[in-house]
Amino acid sequence: MKVFIILLSISFWLASPLKASATEPVLLVVGDSLSAAYGIDRDRSWVALLQERLSDESTPNWQVINASISGETTEGGLARLPRLLAVHQPDLVIIELGGNDGLRGHPLASIRANLEQMIQLALPDAALLLVGIELPPNYGPRYTRAFAEIYLELAEIYQVDLLPFFLEGVYDADAMMQADGLHPTEAAQPQLLANIWPHLEPLLTSNHLSVQP
Repeated sequence: MKVFIILLSISFWLASPLKASATEPVLLVVGDSLSAAYGIDRDRSWVALLQERLSDESTPNWQVINASISGETTEGGLARLPRLLAVHQPDLVIIELGGNDGLRGHPLASIRANLEQMIQLALPDAALLLVGIELPPNYGPRYTRAFAEIYLELAEIYQVDLLPFFLEGVYDADAMMQADGLHPTEAAQPQLLANIWPHLEPLLTSNHLSVQP
């Protein structure tokens, strides 16, 4: 009988979602190389710095899940998101995608549709922060303007908070970009966190959890 009870308990644990606990909120980051610590120490990325900040003894003990992948597109993010939501059951989702689509000249309608479906998947059960990016001017004003407007329009339609340009204060600052001109350095990670924090803090507060400014 004891063996049966133990096996039953193990089976229930394996079938249960992996959310840490009912009292530990989960923040899920779904991004590309800007959030996947490309070319730098992963422990010094802005996501790791965010975990440190949220793990401060004066704040709730958030569990930060970084599901970001270098080279990820909106199509790839959309394909992965249903399982990520089912497994981690996040209270808050950060979507930081689209840059690779734009750099590869993907159709704007596809980028928009993928991001919109991701928002729709996440919103019923989680708060959401949409993180935008701007393309280099050599892609032409028509494409770059329409690309940026995707984020603005979706944020307005779904009433979600938006950080319009993640690399503000980074892309044109000394020692903030790697030699490829696309990826932030380790020195830029605190600035990336500073960019995202004012948009993130109200969402944390809306979950009735106090955080330090």
